[in-house]
Amino acid sequence: MYEDLRWLGITWHEGPDIGGPFGPYSQSDRREFYLKAWRELRDGGFIYPCSCSRKDVAESAAAPHESQGGEFQVGEFQENDEPVYSRKCRFRADAANFGAPAGVNWRFRVPDGEAVPFADLNLGPQSFTAGRDFGDFLVWRRDDVPAYQLAVVVDDAAMQITEVVRGADLLKSTSRQILLYRALGLVTPDFYHCELVRDEAGVRLAKRHDALSIRRLKEQGMAPDQLI
Repeated sequence: MYEDLRWLGITWHEGPDIGGPFGPYSQSDRREFYLKAWRELRDGGFIYPCSCSRKDVAESAAAPHESQGGEFQVGEFQENDEPVYSRKCRFRADAANFGAPAGVNWRFRVPDGEAVPFADLNLGPQSFTAGRDFGDFLVWRRDDVPAYQLAVVVDDAAMQITEVVRGADLLKSTSRQILLYRALGLVTPDFYHCELVRDEAGVRLAKRHDALSIRRLKEQGMAPDQLI
């Protein structure tokens, strides 16, 4: 990735390859940051342990209807979105008994019925409703790995990120992350969600489209300015 970005003429001021004032930059080296946030959420009553397996969740949860989301109709952008959890473990009262997160999933208890709005710098006003558009989401996995939602919030806050730029497939995750920022007493950054690059059938390009990867196009002789 570093090689491809540099070939495109894109440079950066800090990162895993060059260091900087907010390191370490590899998430595998930032476990203590995530554990601190997990403890704060546990002690504040925002999260609870969940013993449901992935199969249990898939069988009991109904996937949210995307058309009920924000002003921007997400549609297939959310094809890999986390399903709305059935709340089977929501009222467990043993969170304080866990000195470490390992062994169970940990879910954030969302405020049911509350709209979580934000102004996207590219797609305009957005709003997703907790308990309807998304449910109690994972913040820590049973295999002792922090989930995406928690890790990016902790990292962006610690690194003083003021604007997050990412794909529109993560639009709904912004409302989840706003709840985490609020629970942890952190400043929420601005968000800019880009439309996804798609093939002729309208399917978003992904790793399976190797023929259109930057590396492959470079090998075929395409110049950086052509690709940009």
